[in-house]
Amino acid sequence: SQAAKMKLKHNINPVLLQLINFIILVYSFVTYIPWYIFSGSRQAIAKAKQVKAKPVNNKPGGAYRSVNSLHCLASVLYPGCDTLDKVFKYAKTKFKDKKLLGTREILKEEDEIQPSGKVFKKVILGKYTWLSYEDVYIKAVNFGNGLAVLGQQPKTNIAIFCETRAEWMIAAQACFMCNYQLVTLYATLGGPAIVHGLNETEVTTIITSKELMQTKLKEIVSQIPRLRHIITVDGKPTTWSEFPKGVIVHTMASVQAMGAKADTGNKQQARPVPSDIAVIMYTSGSTGVPKGVMISHCNIIAGITGMAERIPNLGEKDIYIGYLPLAHVLELSAELVCLSYGCCIGYSSPQTLADQSSKIKKGSKGDVTTLKPTLMAAVPEIMDRIYKNVMNKVNEMTSFQRNLFILAYNYKMEQISKGYTTPLCDSLIFRKVRMLLGGKIRILLCGGAPLSAATQRFMNICFCCPVGQGYGLTESAGAGTITEVWDYTTGRVGAPLVCCEIKLMNWEEGGYYNTDKPYPRGEILIGGQNVTVGYYKNEVRTKKDFTVDENGQRWLHTGDIGEFHEDGCLKIIDRKKDLVKLQAGEYVSLGKVEAALKNLPLVDNICAYASSFHSYVIGFVVPNQKELAELARKKGFKGTWEEICNSPEMEKEVLKVLAEAAMAANLEKFEIPVKIRLSPEPWTPETGLVTDAFKLKRKELTAYYQMDIDRMYGK
Repeated sequence: SQAAKMKLKHNINPVLLQLINFIILVYSFVTYIPWYIFSGSRQAIAKAKQVKAKPVNNKPGGAYRSVNSLHCLASVLYPGCDTLDKVFKYAKTKFKDKKLLGTREILKEEDEIQPSGKVFKKVILGKYTWLSYEDVYIKAVNFGNGLAVLGQQPKTNIAIFCETRAEWMIAAQACFMCNYQLVTLYATLGGPAIVHGLNETEVTTIITSKELMQTKLKEIVSQIPRLRHIITVDGKPTTWSEFPKGVIVHTMASVQAMGAKADTGNKQQARPVPSDIAVIMYTSGSTGVPKGVMISHCNIIAGITGMAERIPNLGEKDIYIGYLPLAHVLELSAELVCLSYGCCIGYSSPQTLADQSSKIKKGSKGDVTTLKPTLMAAVPEIMDRIYKNVMNKVNEMTSFQRNLFILAYNYKMEQISKGYTTPLCDSLIFRKVRMLLGGKIRILLCGGAPLSAATQRFMNICFCCPVGQGYGLTESAGAGTITEVWDYTTGRVGAPLVCCEIKLMNWEEGGYYNTDKPYPRGEILIGGQNVTVGYYKNEVRTKKDFTVDENGQRWLHTGDIGEFHEDGCLKIIDRKKDLVKLQAGEYVSLGKVEAALKNLPLVDNICAYASSFHSYVIGFVVPNQKELAELARKKGFKGTWEEICNSPEMEKEVLKVLAEAAMAANLEKFEIPVKIRLSPEPWTPETGLVTDAFKLKRKELTAYYQMDIDRMYGK
């Protein structure tokens, strides 16, 4: 079984192991009856076995809906709150003086010199200081009015290019109130991508931070001719002489002060309607040019309505830790859900998240330890990092401690797979691990890329909480599916949310049909109010990815291949496009990588490969025999053609050549292949690895090189 494969290996004497297993058996037997009577887990087991979604008709390819929205899809959180400004106003009235946004004060900054001579910035942070719902509302109103004073008109674009922080959310709420279209760009984007987004949307104002202004905007500001105002959220920047004429720098506080004094008599007409664009969110494009996804007020509200329904008992007692990029639909949606339900949001960053994080001074507390959140969203890369850190610590334990941990781990894995709980193990063995995330987490939400079964199970066991896996795209306002908290299966993404329906469309080229047995398979299409308006200034691409059916229902063609299980849960099994999302969330266009390297004299043919479970690209290369033989001679390597191709030394030499060419072709660091396999045999139509037109057959190449893929990914 899958659970048996994921168990940890111990080295306990077989006789002693028999004795331990007997004690565990007796313990399980004795505790079963009180557990059965007093625990709520019986209901959870029953719920886990229930059907979660059903097709709306019996036709092949019929749409699946959640059993909670079979007759009507959900589209609003609160009656009458059909735009984001109304949602916030409702929440402000309901939760007026309650804490909403929290930021830690910086007590001290130090430069720490490493043994290598590098200097690392370290911080000592204090307590969280909080803004209430009322405070945030007033700041947002003033900021929106201040932007109007600067000349910002309703239904025009304004950009935010800033790290995740309270001011980001305040600025966003100001834009939602005044019907400004918020253009979001990742703080990690490269210069050309930022220039493209800002010029395409014709923004005159950018909201940013001092650091990003100095490190990213400074170099490109001259390439944004329409730019008139830069607003820094964190105080006055140091004077910057290289400013182009006509660009004025303001602080957020000064714009808010302008707004507080402004006459707002005729503000009412500026309010948005549900179909108005709230956000233009730039997402990675397969060609390297990012696409702006136009997301309306009703798209976001439908999406967060669906997400909120999957989080039981969401409310005022919950604390969410915000550290992922707010320019990503996963984080923005999660925070808007929290804001709507009276939760408080404490801000953090990947560098200050935990006690061991890179910016936290040794001996001082990271953000999770101080905040003690109950809800947290994570991408698989962060979960994998936690998994590796804990496992490294387990390997450093004494033999007795390690075996005790492993026994408890394996025992709990068995209990979880049956739907049982293990309170004794949780309090005695896993308490310390749980404290790594503050000790209070009740639900971990994972999205952005697939999570491996082993990591998901590890998080379930060690952090004593469910891991909700979600599937959604920027184009579906982040909403699609989320697993239910009592569903402890791995590798699936759950049933459709109550705001949308999902159907599978035949993909003949890949051999996936919605009539397949035992499970219908095909390209995933998402329909519902959460499906976005389309791509900004890109009608051709919008028509390709979005369709409208005879009932006026809007559908997004995701390019992902899925299958529906009997209980209505979806599993992602393949990707139609050659665009792959790496573990950290970056998109890699395999075709783009191949195009950059194909024309090298050393390369006859190349196939790039990437897995969403890993953070780097690998490749299979058919080398040019003459060029490679010459390279081998220069390096003093002797052998047959097969020996040259199978040599790890020659693989490294070819990799160096590929890396140089990739850099020259301006490939991003994560797009450059890290490992390769040199193929002594050419790929011809006869081998079945390429078509008659010599186009790569990715599926066949993957199957052919599966052992090499496993080797290159360290399996």
